[in-house]
Amino acid sequence: MATYKEIKGVGFQNFSSDPGNLINGQVWYNTGSSVLKVAEVSTSGTWATGGNLSTVRSQLAGAGIQTAGLAFGGTANNVETEEYNGSSWTNGGNLGTGRNELAGCGTQTAGLAFGGEGPGGGYAGTTATEEYGGTSWTNGGNLGTSRYRLAGCGTQTAGLGFGGYRGPPGTRPLAAEEYNGTAWTNGGNLSTGRNQLGGAGTQTAGLAFGGMLSDNTTTNITEEYDGSSWTNGGNLNVSRKALAAAGTQTAGLAFGGQPSPNKSLTEEYDGSSWTNSGNMGTGRYQLAGAGTQAAGLAFGGASPDTAATEEYTGPGTTIETVTTS
Repeated sequence: MATYKEIKGVGFQNFSSDPGNLINGQVWYNTGSSVLKVAEVSTSGTWATGGNLSTVRSQLAGAGIQTAGLAFGGTANNVETEEYNGSSWTNGGNLGTGRNELAGCGTQTAGLAFGGEGPGGGYAGTTATEEYGGTSWTNGGNLGTSRYRLAGCGTQTAGLGFGGYRGPPGTRPLAAEEYNGTAWTNGGNLSTGRNQLGGAGTQTAGLAFGGMLSDNTTTNITEEYDGSSWTNGGNLNVSRKALAAAGTQTAGLAFGGQPSPNKSLTEEYDGSSWTNSGNMGTGRYQLAGAGTQAAGLAFGGASPDTAATEEYTGPGTTIETVTTS
């Protein structure tokens, strides 16, 4: 039987522990654990299929992390809440105010839902805010400005809502609003008014990107919030609206959106610029997102309406043990 050196032309090195600065395909023998190992280094993130939502829907909101996600509202049965455990969804407590095109933030056991298209539709925004305790929703303080197609980030006790559409009279509010667990107060204005945008980060380090402008064109503009004001960041590579988001201001994730060629696109933000990453398996818009740049979650969406869930793994290094038989 040929040896590794005879096949590859070089031998592998011995290390007492796994080395750093690995390259893809690098092989070594770990003398500390007495096993042969190989590195798999990826430069692009990947999406994998997760468990489907119980209810097919779009225009929903999300919160939480990849292994403890929260989905709520949306176009079908728009009071319904579902909880994700990393493999499947189960029903949680219903929203008190059914709505779609709302925003959310927080965690699976401390979620926040706010805004949206009010009960009965008719393109009328709502100010309704609700807090989730892990089993049921209770009313919180109302937004100062009724709006839908907005974005949000942060936590249940330190939330941030921004952008959106106010109808009637049909304006795009510039003012961000900050939630303290009881009431909303006005924060700094966005530089660019828009709706159907993405949002990530925290109340004092927020990220707004993409969306639809007042002339009904999509945008790639990114803005960063410092707790009082917004400043321009690096533009998305592709202009789009009705996209989803995850992550933080310095490690953001944007995925899906319209127009149609952008439905599966994924981009990562490093605090100054966006780079393209691996496409989603199910292209869609009006979806929801949760999690981090390294471990994101996409669920629901339109084109057509779907229950599909996908889990994102960011680029990085995986070390595998080589076994023989």
